[in-house]
Amino acid sequence: MNHPVDRIVRVAAASLVAALVLAPLRAFNRGEVIRRAQTLAASPYANRASDLSESLRQLTYDEYRMIQFDERRTLWAEEGLPFRVQFFHPGFVHDRTVQVSQLVTGEPLLIPFETGLFRYHGQFRPAHLPRDLGFSGFRISHPLNSTAKFDELAAFQGASYFRALGQGQRYGLSARGLSIDTGASRPEEFPLFTEFWIERPAKDARQVVVHALMESPSATGAFQFTLIPGPSTTVEVELRLFLRTGAEVGTFGFAPLTSMFWHGESSATVNNDYRPEVHDSDGLMIHRGNGEWIWRPLSNPRQVRTVSFADRDPRGFGLVQRDRRFASYEDLEACYHLRPSAWVKPRGDWGRGELRLVEIPTADETNDNIVAFWVPEEKPLAGRAFDLSYQLVWYMETEAGSIHPPAGRAVGTRLGRSRTHEPELQRVIVDFGHVGKREGGDEVEAVLDVGTGAQLVHQGLQWNPFNETWRLAFALKPDGSGRPVELRAFLRQADDGLTETWTYLWQPD
Repeated sequence: MNHPVDRIVRVAAASLVAALVLAPLRAFNRGEVIRRAQTLAASPYANRASDLSESLRQLTYDEYRMIQFDERRTLWAEEGLPFRVQFFHPGFVHDRTVQVSQLVTGEPLLIPFETGLFRYHGQFRPAHLPRDLGFSGFRISHPLNSTAKFDELAAFQGASYFRALGQGQRYGLSARGLSIDTGASRPEEFPLFTEFWIERPAKDARQVVVHALMESPSATGAFQFTLIPGPSTTVEVELRLFLRTGAEVGTFGFAPLTSMFWHGESSATVNNDYRPEVHDSDGLMIHRGNGEWIWRPLSNPRQVRTVSFADRDPRGFGLVQRDRRFASYEDLEACYHLRPSAWVKPRGDWGRGELRLVEIPTADETNDNIVAFWVPEEKPLAGRAFDLSYQLVWYMETEAGSIHPPAGRAVGTRLGRSRTHEPELQRVIVDFGHVGKREGGDEVEAVLDVGTGAQLVHQGLQWNPFNETWRLAFALKPDGSGRPVELRAFLRQADDGLTETWTYLWQPD
């Protein structure tokens, strides 16, 4: 590998602040990224126009896919290190570039863009591209599934998006550094990672550290990501945020997760698709500060829908792919049954706030239409640093390290109507698993709450011997107002709760 040791520096003549921000870093540490973020926050936002040529921006999806990184140029491959790095070419929708450096004994060495790093298999042939162009992102690999092969571990590409994999997993949902005004009436703001520093690992390293600088019109941030691969890969995230002076922000969303839900078992239609279900996640799971577990099945609504769960010092939340049966998806290419769940475990006390879920209509599976994030009651203030730390776990429901309530959980939500018998009623089926039949003693009962907008007509609870679950079945009659109806249910025996709390927002026709 021939990577020059001299850092390429572009000195902006516009202002002293710009010159300070772009100066080369020496004896690098996280404090340097924090200093940069704080300096940027003290000045007005300078919009980063795309530096890409028209030919790169006009690449089609297929043309862009024909540009592949040359594996012979993989960073750290020749040194035999346990982690390796490859880079993503700019172009197509990836029209914003980032500068990436490696840290060698505390010294940042910029990795310049070179066309020789890539193979151009299609008709596109690059003209002269500057060495300071940057990349659209990068991916990190590691012997995740076998000591004989390096597998992709994580990728950082686009705005502040990133995602990771554990053993036997396929890419699905993504995480973001920060969300701003997501699901609000005002336009959403998308912060950008603009520069990365990747610490060169030792030969026996079991983790790799990535530092990132984030910028947006409203805020700046210094991130540190510590990636620890395994059956469940964990990412330790440390953020220090600075609000720009004069910035007007409605909602800061911290530890945001972004996923896709097109249709599932609870959908009213199957969208003329041969696959029973199509989604990266099928529910939002919350472990509240008071110890209660909540399960909220996801949906593809007819209009943007936002719901909030007030809490104090939450113990965790995540977007979960709970259904792991191939037969539920029947997709050999997408392999939705192998897509990971992502769980946010707060570090320290997060105080009062709310966990917010935003569901956006989508007509197909190409759009991420689900977002979940934490909104603190005490908003960040200009002139004061806002710190947040959390662990992000990428896991499968089937593995020993999966995250779930200690008792029973909802394993299926189904909705339907009869065309001939009481067609005005909405029928709801909720299956609770991991409870057991509970022979003798007090009977198992369902505690069901129906919010305003509908009347509960009848309900019943049965033991299902075929898959050893408890089935709660009930029927609702809407009051004609058209308002969405909040539903809640759990199982108990005497005074002992047996399951998590299932919640659902039903929208009458």
